[in-house]
Amino acid sequence: MQALLNRRLLWVGGKGGVGKTTVAASLAVLAAGRGKRVLVVSTDPAHSLGDVFDRTLGDAPRRLLANLDAMEIDPDVEVEAHLQRVTQQMRRYAAPEMMQELERQMRLTRQSPGTQEAALLERLARLMIDDDAPYDLIIFDTAPTGHTLRLLTLPEAMAAWTDGLLAHNRKSAELGKVLDHLTPKRGRDVATPFDDPTEDPLDDLDERTRDVAKTLINRRRLFHQARRRIEEVDACSFLFVMTPERLPILETDRAVRALEDADIPVAGTLINRVIPHQADGTFLASRREQEAHYLTRIDELFARLPRPKLEWQPTDVQGIEALEALAAQLEQQGF
Repeated sequence: MQALLNRRLLWVGGKGGVGKTTVAASLAVLAAGRGKRVLVVSTDPAHSLGDVFDRTLGDAPRRLLANLDAMEIDPDVEVEAHLQRVTQQMRRYAAPEMMQELERQMRLTRQSPGTQEAALLERLARLMIDDDAPYDLIIFDTAPTGHTLRLLTLPEAMAAWTDGLLAHNRKSAELGKVLDHLTPKRGRDVATPFDDPTEDPLDDLDERTRDVAKTLINRRRLFHQARRRIEEVDACSFLFVMTPERLPILETDRAVRALEDADIPVAGTLINRVIPHQADGTFLASRREQEAHYLTRIDELFARLPRPKLEWQPTDVQGIEALEALAAQLEQQGF
């Protein structure tokens, strides 16, 4: 599992409540302690990364240790920045009397389904391909399956949107030429065919359409580059955190299979909150019996993957000191 921290990108995910944020933070502390420059990023709108570090985090990286920065991406900030760019672009073409309605539409777009996710995916993609960023390792604290599968399919979606736009405008340009030549103009008494039948209709795209097409092409290129990064085994790894309980096991099994079906290799699973051997009492004895059944099931389902374990901690993990202690346990597990 040591190879995980030698990658450029590490995605840590799992079902809600299994401790993936704590694990992501501890791995970040462990890697930083080895001299790596680390950025750990939370993409969950209900952030808890700052709570684990016991620090206030925002949308920009904050230095927590000598080699460790952390941030919590705010989807609202991403949406606002995107809509401001769109509004500024529209001001170049829209009549002044239309701007009030256009701005109203922009305000409605803020709450539209998928707006936050689209903005979040674009921010993730930019982080993934930024080779100039001052980090050796970027750890994403997120639910990786949905984001990853969307990033894999977005290049094709962007290609379809771009090609559709250009095809539509090609037809519009051709129709415009026909109408132009069929409509008598000053100094012209009769309609004539195209003056240059070899002329490319794309040359007639207006400035607004060119800008939109350029924007789509650039986003298409961005998501394509991000997709290539996800598929680079030596650059990107996925670690799933689960607890030895029925629902986390089922969800992790589905998530791992979804990524493997997309030819995305999963580096391993981490089994969190295993009952310590020294814990005693009738209640814990019963829980340990059930846990043994689930651990056997995990071994069966994920035999192809490394399966390190972390024991259940006696207290909540919060603050740098507690994370350093947990990082030491992760190191003992082969990280």
